[in-house]
Amino acid sequence: MCGISVIVALQNQSHTIDKTPNGSLPSGVDGVNLREDHDAAKLAKELDDSLNLIEHRGPDSRGQWISKDKHIAFGHVRLAINDLSPDGAQPFHDPDNTVHAVVNGELYDHERIREELVKTTGYKFKGRSDCEIVIALYKHYGISFLSQLRGEFALCLYDEKTKFFIAARDRYGIKPLFWTVVEGRLLIAAEAKAFLPLGWKPEWDVKSIRDAGWNFDQRTIFQGVNKVRPGHYLTCASFGHIETRQYWDVEYRDKHHIEHRTEQEMIAGVRDQMLKSIRLRLRADVPVGVYLSGGIDSSVIAGMVVHLVKEQGAHAGNDKELKRVNCFSIAFDEDSGYDESSIADRTAKWLDVKFHKKHMNEAALADRLDDAVWHCEHHNPDLNFIGKFALSEVPRENGFKVVLTGEGADENFGGYPMYLPDFLREPDHAWPQATLSDAERKHQCTKVEDETARYYASIGADASNRGENVASRQLNHITTPASMAAFQFNLFSPWTSCFGPADPRTCIANSVDGRVRDLITTKWHPLHSAEYVWTKGHLANNFLSCLGDRTEMAHSIEARTPFLDHHLTEYVNALPPSMKIRWDPTTASFKEKYVLREASKPFVTQELYERTKHPYSAPATWPADGPLHRKMAELVTEANVEALGFVDWKGGADMLVERAFGHGDALASRMCLVVAEWVVIGKRFGVKRAERPVGM
Repeated sequence: MCGISVIVALQNQSHTIDKTPNGSLPSGVDGVNLREDHDAAKLAKELDDSLNLIEHRGPDSRGQWISKDKHIAFGHVRLAINDLSPDGAQPFHDPDNTVHAVVNGELYDHERIREELVKTTGYKFKGRSDCEIVIALYKHYGISFLSQLRGEFALCLYDEKTKFFIAARDRYGIKPLFWTVVEGRLLIAAEAKAFLPLGWKPEWDVKSIRDAGWNFDQRTIFQGVNKVRPGHYLTCASFGHIETRQYWDVEYRDKHHIEHRTEQEMIAGVRDQMLKSIRLRLRADVPVGVYLSGGIDSSVIAGMVVHLVKEQGAHAGNDKELKRVNCFSIAFDEDSGYDESSIADRTAKWLDVKFHKKHMNEAALADRLDDAVWHCEHHNPDLNFIGKFALSEVPRENGFKVVLTGEGADENFGGYPMYLPDFLREPDHAWPQATLSDAERKHQCTKVEDETARYYASIGADASNRGENVASRQLNHITTPASMAAFQFNLFSPWTSCFGPADPRTCIANSVDGRVRDLITTKWHPLHSAEYVWTKGHLANNFLSCLGDRTEMAHSIEARTPFLDHHLTEYVNALPPSMKIRWDPTTASFKEKYVLREASKPFVTQELYERTKHPYSAPATWPADGPLHRKMAELVTEANVEALGFVDWKGGADMLVERAFGHGDALASRMCLVVAEWVVIGKRFGVKRAERPVGM
């Protein structure tokens, strides 16, 4: 894992200065002599300042490479995981010194790939780093090298001979990658804050915030700053034309394809794929631990790790403790209703692991809010991201850099309650053995629709947006997009209506390309359509950000996600919907993640095998006069809100703190939190006050 910052001077632009920059020059810069080349020295200093802002992503070392024509500058900060020697330092260069790359992430099965490349191409590798295979694969396969990569990554590569630049992101967006154009320069980095020393002046993208585009498409909350979307790559040819293309997408079987495998064959197949995925992710030159909560996702990972270590002789990285796996967790106050630590305690005891736990109370959440928001770079209507921020402190405090974590299981195995109406929307023709009659299916669909709406209303979300409209018709009437849009709040200043209606459901539908919309309408079961839009939206842009990379890398922690291994997900996506959600006629109830439960059974407690899904969340309401009340009162003031420019203080924002803490209003509590987070971002980033665009 690491952080990257890259500058590409576009046509007719150059890096020029009037004098040599003051202060010491950065060390470890390849390609140019900074003492003799003032333009290069200025560029190196800029890049060094940029890397300083993301040093948390790679505190172990840093490096730069600047092309002799100064059109390209690569910067890298390293979190050393594989090949701890200097040979693993970046940027990487091929033996001819004409292809250069920086890579953030972890590439699995690299030993096999390396061996094959040596045999077939004779490529001479410098060290043992997993990421060094990127250049060798590119030289052999061209752009198609991306299809050979397995793991989580964001990378930039430049071919000097062809003047070709490429930036790419992994299939699910586990690793972040942002880009913008400032003063004729293409800037690319692991976090937007890295752009601040490079001439970027942050402005709010009010339309993206209003229609939640930052959560569903390539936009961010900052004007002109975009994400390279999951499974996509950006190219710049000869420092001119910039475009993005897709190299991979989530796919599902035709809903009319009848499954001929037995149930036990499919369960065994899932178990085999999971064990392979986890085994690959245990390889490292540093110790590897596991995040453990009270849910089945993290628990089965811990259980399989214990099995692999104790029964099959695998190593959790280079951990010298060969028999006891290390697990990490946090606990909320027991009376909060959100604490799962007692279940995690029982699981840890059953597995006989070393269990490290940190307790989180209200004061601990309030103390970490500002820093957690700074690292996430976007808002979240739930305090759970601060819990994850605190959780990532625990492995670091115990000498660990790498953990395995359970993100992605709910997305692929039908784990979220909001999926249930879409599972019931059509019969499962792929599984004729299904015990759910058509009449019962229709009855249950109506019932769970009502239950879902009541649930969202109870946690302070909008439950009134679930009716039919053009957006729902584009996506075959699935209601998961309505659940995804349930936390969009109407706090905006009247002038923002110049952007048109704020309609996140339309934004979600429009973010799906035409090919996939046709598949959703004609080929895919509604459950799989729901999984697709959630995976492309919330998972990539929110969960893998503020509950993933950003809160983990804030503490220099590499988190590996076995459930998002594309070999595993492609297998799971080819299963019938009824293998993911199963109707039990004896109890008249549904079992979510059915095939995962069955595949996990040998590795988890009976308690977890039988337990229903509990979403990872923090309490929505808190008492008056407590640490969070004081924090919100400090941030959500008239002066701070007016400085944003797009929030209407007198239109309701002025009463948020009182409603949230004086009346225990869950909706107001979430709205208050979001406004507070905007205030933190505005201040920490120096975001310009939003104003109505001229001519609108």
